[in-house]
Amino acid sequence: MKITKIKLAYRIVIDNSSSFLWDKYVFEDTFKEYQMQSQQFNSTTNPKNTFRELLSENEKANQLHFLTGIAANGYVEQLKGNFHRVADVLGNNYFPFINYQLDIINTDITDSSKHKIGITFYSPLLNYFGIIEGNYLVSKSIENKNEYETIMFSVQNNLSICYIQTED
Repeated sequence: MKITKIKLAYRIVIDNSSSFLWDKYVFEDTFKEYQMQSQQFNSTTNPKNTFRELLSENEKANQLHFLTGIAANGYVEQLKGNFHRVADVLGNNYFPFINYQLDIINTDITDSSKHKIGITFYSPLLNYFGIIEGNYLVSKSIENKNEYETIMFSVQNNLSICYIQTED
């Protein structure tokens, strides 16, 4: 079995200590969105402040990952399909992504300092040539041909292969 194509995933965690301006905007807007959206899943007689408490009481609160993530959509669109914090080994190309998923790690409607989310960015299908000197060697071109323009991304924390296509 030979791996021929892969998709990569890169995950960031955003909380009140995040230093990037983009993260701060996402942090603020997703916290406000969570406060609004969580009301529809919370009990009026026995309200829960944290996401984990709410989730243990009402499994439908799992929808809050998606509903809160809507607040990040405009910020993700600003990236125009390239996550600039992950550059190739030459510093010229950035991590290409075609979609993302936001997950709530935890939050508390009464304390924004406890708000913590993860955003995972997913690459398009990439031609995979292997790992060379600690770097994924890939090509954005997935057509079968004899010549490829390649890019190399360092194997690093928060970057993972999330999909494999094999050749029999």
